[in-house]
Amino acid sequence: MFRLIPKDNSFFEMFSQMSDNLIAGARALVDLFEHYEDIEKKIDDIRRMERAGDGLTHAVLTKLNQSFITPFDREDIHQLASKIDDVLDFIYASATRIVMYRITDPPAAAGEMAKIILMQSQELQKAVSLLQKNGNILSHCVEINRLENEADMVCQHSIAKLFENERDPINLIKIKELLEFLERATDKAEDVANVLETVVLKNT
Repeated sequence: MFRLIPKDNSFFEMFSQMSDNLIAGARALVDLFEHYEDIEKKIDDIRRMERAGDGLTHAVLTKLNQSFITPFDREDIHQLASKIDDVLDFIYASATRIVMYRITDPPAAAGEMAKIILMQSQELQKAVSLLQKNGNILSHCVEINRLENEADMVCQHSIAKLFENERDPINLIKIKELLEFLERATDKAEDVANVLETVVLKNT
């Protein structure tokens, strides 16, 4: 539990919008792998969410530059906005690999990792919603970190199988990069959790 100095509450709403948009992007990624059809349209939808995320991030930074008093440290507000945006950037970057490399049969691990990204995004949304309510943010950060470790294991296991079974070196490179970009999205979610932990520690 911690207490933030009551200042301009608009930042909390802006972070809520960012986390909602992140969840939408993560859900679209899960749907992409679960229903592997209309690929270009689905990726275009993710691209629109990524661009919306860029706009929301820019709005937070603009508001930050215009605000004399903020609800918590300016540096942490900047980092939180940037790190949330990074997760969506890597969701989109992962999706674009499918079209760039013409991947017709992604491994099951890609769908598993997309679901992990969605679960992390949901935990981030819960954590962000507690910023203004002085809630137990750290429990959600712990779960985000656990999910990142799970994603590491899924990625490592799938890449090991890929090297064991894939005979086409070009296809191996394509699939490996897809999995690595998905894993990096989970890393970025952990970065958001680290910022949230910093905010909590500074305000206890």
